Amino acid sequence: MSRRAVWKGPFVDVHLLKAAEAVLSSGKNIVIKTWSRRSTILPNFVGLTFGVYNGRKFIPVLVTERMVGKKFGEFSPTRTFNGHSANKKASRV
Repeated sequence: MSRRAVWKGPFVDVHLLKAAEAVLSSGKNIVIKTWSRRSTILPNFVGLTFGVYNGRKFIPVLVTERMVGKKFGEFSPTRTFNGHSANKKASRV
């Protein structure tokens, strides 16, 4: 796992900060759509809903206090697990 230098601070796309400020100032609880899965969740995002793109659709993510410091991509999986393949020998008998 690569780490970001502490002196740089957390990475957040600028458009997310602007969108979050706009939603907080308006008082409305609208979904903020974002393609930025690499952005870090900040404390001022708590209580907001973000639509995080997973390559096919936007997954709504309601930010809680426990999510602060993590990335948006952690809450929007890109792959679906359909289970392991069945044992073919057991089904023939």
